[in-house]
Amino acid sequence: MFYRLFNKVNLQNIMKFLGIIPARYASSRFPGKPLIVIEGKTMIQRVYEQVSKSSRLAAVVVATDDPRIEQEVLSFGGKVVMTSEHHQSGTDRCAEVIAQLPGYDIAINIQGDEPFIAPEQIDLLASCFDNPQTTIATLVKEIKENEELFNTNIPKVVRNHAGEAIYFSRQTIPFLRGIPQEQWLQKHQFYKHIGIYAYQVETLKALTQLPVSTLEEAEALEQLRWVENGHTIQTAVTVHETVAVDTPADLTKILALFFNKK
Repeated sequence: MFYRLFNKVNLQNIMKFLGIIPARYASSRFPGKPLIVIEGKTMIQRVYEQVSKSSRLAAVVVATDDPRIEQEVLSFGGKVVMTSEHHQSGTDRCAEVIAQLPGYDIAINIQGDEPFIAPEQIDLLASCFDNPQTTIATLVKEIKENEELFNTNIPKVVRNHAGEAIYFSRQTIPFLRGIPQEQWLQKHQFYKHIGIYAYQVETLKALTQLPVSTLEEAEALEQLRWVENGHTIQTAVTVHETVAVDTPADLTKILALFFNKK
């Protein structure tokens, strides 16, 4: 028992976690999104400040390909790394950051459009690596409403008894045969996927070498490429809701929710 406790504390002290916030200016649905001002602060500043409250991160950095975002981050005293404009995903952008900033054991890929992300979510994700067998981790949240359960814009995830992800889908999974859909939430615990990832550095490098997979193409979910190639994704259940800003309409919701503005 003493050895296990010592080993866990030792791992926490040794591992260095780097929080990476990929941020692009050229969003198809909301161009310039990281630089929109939310009650006196740009979105990228709000994300950076929330992430920096995590107790597990040794450092936080914004990864961008746009000099306007770079200047904004520098203006509020943040750290930023300029990356290639040709990356297809945040995972690829994180891998370039790790190549430029060696010395970290775990990279945490944090969405740049969640200005009120709870630092506790980052700490929870980091805790997955207290188990030395974990190579990739992500968060899930229990689904409580039918509106979420049957919304194909919200990825769902099925887990095994060890909390590892078996499959992700935009469809509702698992399918409950012989049970009316309005009773599904009473018969089974469903989970939605929260899009924040953490990777061992060597695993992150390996993921960027994988070709696009058939399951990934079918569902338009990048993490299925990793599952299809045999990678294990550990999950942890968060109680915190994430509120992302994907469109200008989402910004209106944010202002109403956090600042009581209509």
